[in-house]
Amino acid sequence: MNKDNNILIGVDDKISIGKAFLLGAQHVLAMDLYIAPIIIAGLLSLSTVNTSFFIQMCFLATGIATLIQTGMGIRLPVVQGPSYVPIGAIAAIGGKLGLGAIAGSLIPGAIIISLIGYPLKWFAKAVRKFIPPLVGGTVIIIVGISLMPIGMNNIYNAEGKIGTNILIAAISAGVLVLCMLLGRKMHGVGTFFRLVSVLLAIAVGTITASFLGAVDFSPVKDAAWFSLPSFFPFGKPVFDLSAILTITFVYFIILIETTGTWFVVSSVTGKELDETRLNRASFGEGLGCLIGSLFGSTPMTGYSSNAGLLAITGVASRMAIMAGGVILIALGLVPKLSTAITCIPEPVINGIFGIVCVAIVTNGMKVIQPIIINDRNMMIIGIPILLTIAVTILPKEVLASAPDWANYLLSSSMTIGALATLILNLIIPVDKKEKEFTNQAAAVGK
Repeated sequence: MNKDNNILIGVDDKISIGKAFLLGAQHVLAMDLYIAPIIIAGLLSLSTVNTSFFIQMCFLATGIATLIQTGMGIRLPVVQGPSYVPIGAIAAIGGKLGLGAIAGSLIPGAIIISLIGYPLKWFAKAVRKFIPPLVGGTVIIIVGISLMPIGMNNIYNAEGKIGTNILIAAISAGVLVLCMLLGRKMHGVGTFFRLVSVLLAIAVGTITASFLGAVDFSPVKDAAWFSLPSFFPFGKPVFDLSAILTITFVYFIILIETTGTWFVVSSVTGKELDETRLNRASFGEGLGCLIGSLFGSTPMTGYSSNAGLLAITGVASRMAIMAGGVILIALGLVPKLSTAITCIPEPVINGIFGIVCVAIVTNGMKVIQPIIINDRNMMIIGIPILLTIAVTILPKEVLASAPDWANYLLSSSMTIGALATLILNLIIPVDKKEKEFTNQAAAVGK
């Protein structure tokens, strides 16, 4: 056990196959990997059959991308999943140019993201220059803050009465917190409670929801047992220059977002993000996105909620996450399984998700804790957080009237906050003495 990082099972610790699949399953169950595909399918007006198949392909691509990233990319416990950032761009391209143009726009950008990792090795240099601990820690905090309203809105807006939804979410979150506390206060049995805390929270939350009449697993009965994937299931790729440039820009925004997630994972696991790891991460991200585009999926990104789950459960095993990747591939091939996952009530998942966001924010605080909070650093930390909240509560009619490029940016408060942090750190001057003192403090914190 890593006491400094509160990890029970380390990144490279060997565990049994059965235990790996059990612990990997709770990562899969606790993340809303199917929400972004559902939103995109609705915006593209896909039929029920095509929507179901699209979700399956996203599960399949997510599983493959996770195995690539965790196995040969960043080699940390990172779960890849469909990003929320490109939703508006994909809907606009699909609506104007057809579904084939979506695949055609995704492929070139994915290749570029891979190349800047390997063989060019530019990505790590850019991160080292533009993302010191002050920026990295602030981005982690922004990731957690920007995700909190998503979880809460999904509770309030889920089907059923709002009071019932809040009760289900509160019970699910309460069970998770109780298991975490038991894991800290007790040995043996307490450790077990913490390791499977998310599974227990999902089980108790779903049982509670069933007593309140808020669970419906009937769609599972009608779902098929097996479905094979195919290349470009929604039509041959159409390469339109404007669409390619748009999505390539979106990919770089996603890369900023996912870099924040990698900082969270590094903070939680205690594993340094050296240049080799960062370049491999960019390569793995691009390769996963490329494979996803071939199967008709959406761009992949490292899921922030997974990073929070690492802190909550204390399970940082790559074996567990790779087992989760295998489960995701199975979900993509067996519609009954993927349908069953989507039937878990939203309040259950998002009640847990709220606690995950808390874990992400506190890990960001841990990164910036050794840094002296002077006027400069206060602005670099505070203003991006303010902008993150401002974009989160921005009225929808403002987005509707904004130009496409602004819409892509403003659709992600996480992106705005991360960009603001990067820019402020570059433009606000720092004197040499202050810089030396900050670097020494950061080194002590490590």
